Amino acid sequence: MALVGFLDWGFGNLVRFAKHIAFRKEERGPLSWPFVGTLLLVLVYGLIMLFSASYVTAYYRFNDIYHFIGPQVVVAVIGLLVMFLISNINYRSLRYVYWHIYILLIGMLVLALFSEPQNNCHRWIYLFGNSLQPSEVAKFATVLGIALMTDQQYQKRHTLIRGLVIPLAPLLPIFVLLRLEPHNSAILLICMIAATMLFCGGCGLRWMPLMAVLGAGGIYLMLTAEGNSVANERLGAWGLLAESDVDLGYQTIQSLYSIASGGLTGLGIGNSRQKHLWLPEATNDFIFSIVCEELGFIGAILCILLFVLLIVQGILIALRAPDYFGTMLAVGITSQVAWQVFCHIGVVTATLPNTGISLPFFSSGGTSLLLLLCEMGVLLSVSRAGNARLRSQQKQRQQELRERLRGRPDGQRTVYHRPQTQ
Repeated sequence: MALVGFLDWGFGNLVRFAKHIAFRKEERGPLSWPFVGTLLLVLVYGLIMLFSASYVTAYYRFNDIYHFIGPQVVVAVIGLLVMFLISNINYRSLRYVYWHIYILLIGMLVLALFSEPQNNCHRWIYLFGNSLQPSEVAKFATVLGIALMTDQQYQKRHTLIRGLVIPLAPLLPIFVLLRLEPHNSAILLICMIAATMLFCGGCGLRWMPLMAVLGAGGIYLMLTAEGNSVANERLGAWGLLAESDVDLGYQTIQSLYSIASGGLTGLGIGNSRQKHLWLPEATNDFIFSIVCEELGFIGAILCILLFVLLIVQGILIALRAPDYFGTMLAVGITSQVAWQVFCHIGVVTATLPNTGISLPFFSSGGTSLLLLLCEMGVLLSVSRAGNARLRSQQKQRQQELRERLRGRPDGQRTVYHRPQTQ
């Protein structure tokens, strides 16, 4: 019986996934084209700024100014095609493959610990000449897992065990493996995504303050633990008065120089001075600094407004989802983008410690961009179902209105008589 159950869990769920992968005709609505248009604007803006921020470093290190932007454009095109493909897939079918994704993720996180380190961190695995960061997969796995488990425990989601403990339990092995890499910023980001989803989903609200205190205490102990020199150095380099002799303090100060140089209108696209090997990680963790320097306050505000518009539209998709599972998926994906933007801008402006979080759709990194566009496809799938429901409700209201205009059910029309005046 155990073997039969295992086979049903392993292969039966794959069959169910394939069976439910297509939308029924009445459930497949149109795409949310305003969301797609906003996403394309953000993506094009990001690619332009990545090329401007990266060509100096690319030429200096690789003698090829297209070293960063070339693969990024290819991944963006492939990612858009995959995004539109996924938007035609019924998002409900994903519930059948969560544990397959989770087991694959754990395997990749373990494999990363034995891979070649970069900057004393084991965060990447290398396949066929390409690198993959498992922490990017962990973000979506977290969103999908919490959406699935809170949906399964919907009736009892207000309790401590069903609303908080069960949805959060699968995150513990992920946190342990990420801590061994170490990758503290990914742990913090996943915690914020999970907290946002549970709060918006109304899960264990009575116990939420207690869990928040325990979570904050655990993060504090993780960051300040003896021997955790990386976290301690990041905390020491936090703020406007960061020590410039510390590497991370040097990054923060150069980032502030870059932002201050931009002024209102910036130095002009391609005219940044800090990207000439003064600002470390100008293509990734500090790319927003280059946006501020080259396009000034106006360009920075435009970037932020585009992200705000994208996030607001993601929230509207979540509110219009036809079921709780779709709402939670949309909330999780939207919160991932929101928190990454918040943390990235907070780091480059010295508002937050240097946590090394990329700016979505702007920073270099094929894994991050491809997975983000795949998640946008899932969000568009939810929007299709929501739009189909709205269209169905609109048709029903129109039908009821036509019936009222045609007359009463007994076939007699209601006649309006003008009242007699004395």
